[in-house]
Amino acid sequence: MKEWKNVWILAEVAQDKISPTAYELLTAGRSLADALGEKLCAVLLGHDVKKFAQDLLDHGADAVYVCDDVSLQHYVDDVYAKTLNGMIQAYKPNKFLLPATNLGRSLSAKTAIFAGTGLTADATEVMINPSDGQMHATRPTFGGNLMATITCARTRPEMCSLRPMSYPKAACVPGKKGEVIEFAFDAEKYTSLAKFLQFIKSEGEGLDLSETDVIVAGGRGLGKAEGFDLLYKLAERLGGAVAASRAPVDNGWIEYRRQIGLTGRTIKPKLYIACGISGQIQHMAGCSGADVIVAINKDPNAPIMKMAHYAVEGDLYEVIPAILETLEK
Repeated sequence: MKEWKNVWILAEVAQDKISPTAYELLTAGRSLADALGEKLCAVLLGHDVKKFAQDLLDHGADAVYVCDDVSLQHYVDDVYAKTLNGMIQAYKPNKFLLPATNLGRSLSAKTAIFAGTGLTADATEVMINPSDGQMHATRPTFGGNLMATITCARTRPEMCSLRPMSYPKAACVPGKKGEVIEFAFDAEKYTSLAKFLQFIKSEGEGLDLSETDVIVAGGRGLGKAEGFDLLYKLAERLGGAVAASRAPVDNGWIEYRRQIGLTGRTIKPKLYIACGISGQIQHMAGCSGADVIVAINKDPNAPIMKMAHYAVEGDLYEVIPAILETLEK
């Protein structure tokens, strides 16, 4: 176990952009590295990604491991996971944090299998146990009704996929010095039966929840799938995105990728407008980071009415049209 040193984070790169989750993982990773007295290292996989190394150093990484090859231009999970496992076996990291994004969930699971180690998936918090140096990863379980703290005592690296927006982004210190270590891609060794054909962007309505400062969300109180049409109008007028609590997703009114809460997404917008949402603890865990929460609900005793910065008691089918009318003026 003593051969395994340092804390790694995966800096996800997609469509020639570094994901904001990289900076969140650097914050989480820094807390682990400092507690262990070890280095914080970032990992870059892809084609033409070395150019992002200094940015990761500027945001707190002590070193950056880079595997830059044209074969990694497009994400294929077998190829990426085998490459990542090759880096793990070569450099032996102690802890390894990956983002719980679509790519990160797939990659972390397959990499853990290749590396013969354990993985805590979709965690919301990580910390070091000072008595034994193990990583404690906390994640929701039983539909968000309980929080479980999971450890990986017998194998290394201890791996965890961390839910986006669980940690703030690391501060930038331009010009920070650090080591950039290049890892050679082995085309004969890192293979896959799968082949990348093309990237097709989702055509779903509205902005992604991570791309906007304003989110309008609907709950069971909408009563029907068509109720989201009104929310889309308000979100479009405010330049925001549409989300939902768990009930509308379970009812098939809206896709899962827009679910907020312990069993969905965690968000931190400047403005969160909750329409017909009761505000159970599982949902509030996903949106409590919003700067301002506005609740629209017919039930004055709904939990969210007490937690919101502004509570509007009324029928959302009357309140939202009135808001739209006012905005038009």
